Amino acid sequence: MRAPQQLVEMSVLNLYKVAATHCHAIKTALIGDVYTANNIINGYKNCRELYIAQKLFDEMPERDTVSWNTMIAGYVNSWDFLSAWELFKCMKICGFAFDEYTFGSILKGVACNGDLLCGKQVHSDVIKWGYGGDVYSGSALLDMYAKCGRVEDANRAFEYMPIRNSVSWNALIAGYAEIGNCEHCFWLLKQMEHDGAGLEDGTFAPLLALLHDTQFYKRSMQLHSKVIKLGLEFHSIVFNALISSYSGCGSLADAKRVFDIAIAYRDLVTWNAMLAAYLEHDQGKPAFKLFNEMEQLGLEPDLYTYTCTIGACSGDAQHTQGKSLHALVIKRGLEKLTAVSNSLIAMYLKSNSSGMEDAIKVFDYTEIKDSISWNSILTGLSQKGLSEISLKTFHKMLLNGLEIDHYTLSATLRSCSDLATLQLGRQFHVFTIKLGYETNEYVTSALIFMYSKSGSLEDAWKSFMASPRDTSITWNSIMFAYAQHGQGKVALDLFFQMIEKKVKLDHISFVAVLTACSHIGLVEEGKRFLGSMESVYGIPPRMEHYACAIDLLGRAGCIKEAKEIIKEMPFQPDGIVLKTLLGVCRKCGDIKMATEVASHLLELEPGEHCTYVLLSDMYGHFEKWDEIATLKKLMRQRGVKKIPGWSWIEVKNEVHSFNAEDHSHPHCQEIYHLLRELMKEIKLAEKSSSSDFSLEDRDDVDCYGPAVTSFQFTVEL
Repeated sequence: MRAPQQLVEMSVLNLYKVAATHCHAIKTALIGDVYTANNIINGYKNCRELYIAQKLFDEMPERDTVSWNTMIAGYVNSWDFLSAWELFKCMKICGFAFDEYTFGSILKGVACNGDLLCGKQVHSDVIKWGYGGDVYSGSALLDMYAKCGRVEDANRAFEYMPIRNSVSWNALIAGYAEIGNCEHCFWLLKQMEHDGAGLEDGTFAPLLALLHDTQFYKRSMQLHSKVIKLGLEFHSIVFNALISSYSGCGSLADAKRVFDIAIAYRDLVTWNAMLAAYLEHDQGKPAFKLFNEMEQLGLEPDLYTYTCTIGACSGDAQHTQGKSLHALVIKRGLEKLTAVSNSLIAMYLKSNSSGMEDAIKVFDYTEIKDSISWNSILTGLSQKGLSEISLKTFHKMLLNGLEIDHYTLSATLRSCSDLATLQLGRQFHVFTIKLGYETNEYVTSALIFMYSKSGSLEDAWKSFMASPRDTSITWNSIMFAYAQHGQGKVALDLFFQMIEKKVKLDHISFVAVLTACSHIGLVEEGKRFLGSMESVYGIPPRMEHYACAIDLLGRAGCIKEAKEIIKEMPFQPDGIVLKTLLGVCRKCGDIKMATEVASHLLELEPGEHCTYVLLSDMYGHFEKWDEIATLKKLMRQRGVKKIPGWSWIEVKNEVHSFNAEDHSHPHCQEIYHLLRELMKEIKLAEKSSSSDFSLEDRDDVDCYGPAVTSFQFTVEL
């Protein structure tokens, strides 16, 4: 592979040679010769000096079809379709004869531009000039129809071709691959072999691009075998597609094997494909190592390389690497590129430390913000609990006339959910209908979540029923809604309905099911679901599934079984699992186990206030005042502060917010009086009930949620 500097030097040298030939032709009076002038125009075209080529073309006293074809091809290859089309029309007006090269070039331009109307006009010219049976023109025609999204017309053009070559077959296969028709593509491959057309690298690349699911792993291997048999394994387009295909099929090891074998033939696309494979499998560390190898080899990364590598540096573990990469981006003057800024925003949002602040800084510094920039920061604000700022940011988007899409609406509805602003949520629901997004699965999911959090299960169900219900996204949301409202049996019924309707399950479906089992105490059922995930449904349990199982067992008081589940996990427990176990220890009063779990958590997440709060609460229950003092001292040393939990209530379109022992509300005296009366009634109900429930068992330590002040937000939609 030539270095960019060498390519530049060669380009300058070639231009020098063409210019010298041009001068010699003028000096010897040969510039008037059509053949000589055509060669010089072609030289300028190859050097991308179309301005000089056009000037010479205009000065030619005589032209032939080759002259016109050269200029048309030059503009098409330079992505200037309008100039190519004007020349094509002028050629027709001037009465010059079209040939297969004319049609091949202009149809290539039509295909790249996606201009179907122009394509149909050229098709009529192909027939008029008698090139309907020409394999070159026919292949260009069907490629044009395929790239314009008219695969059936491409197939019709293919059927009318008396002679077909590999280019024709490849173009048709690529067309069906573009619309995702996998079975027809492989049927065409068989027909192509039967027809005796030679299989090329261009045959396999679109087929491999289709194979991006675990169910296609064997088929990818079969295609790989055929590639090796035909001696095409070292064609860059093939092994690049193989890396992406194996990665999509879940085999990172096979993708890496192909990458290693192709060491002498790699191009930038190969490196990017491997980077993307690592990113797809959440392998940030090897991805960053691969990027460092590129730097050491002197390869010049492109925009895709930077965005991929930045994407690999997500989470606190790679925070330092992400910062280093950010510094490199600034050093190379790329920080203002929108795509790079968007990747940096996403990277910082995945970090638990000061990520949100850094993301906002990058967002503010970005000069040209696209919809991805705004949607990323909106999503980040809503996920981090900064719901007020999120809604104000949305208001700015409206005022600036920016495009609102389903990502925008989903993030904003999430903010409405967190603030429990049902009235505002309903306004946004109307807004989604107005924009035509009411049936979008992501928006429907956000609507279900918003209505559920606001206590309106009926409206959540209506939103679910109004959706297409053909993917797991909306089903998962409605299962969570019923599970979190204590209606676990309804959630389980919905799960079995998903199976009956053959809706594809995913890992989130099982989080919803295990949550439902946990909330209604179905211990044995929950254990069966966890055990059958991989064996019956082919979905390996993740960290969140084990966390749900631990919560399920903890609520049932089965702390020993919860410990055993952690021992049986195929990976080391993360913060979520350990915090869940700590909560179980607190519920069961196991101070020894709680101290052990908390020590691991304090090493893993030293800045997370939740661990300190839970442990301090347990120490207080057992009157271990010295331990509480030590814990508070450690919090001060580490700069950790307890973030108070807040509650919201909406009364007459105004949202009121409260935290523990709050006296800031103007009607606090009346509120506390009513609370005392309610507490009396609850205690009376406890005495008269045979239930084991006690106020001493309450779980009122809120470890999550940022500090929020009283809030009222209105916006005209």
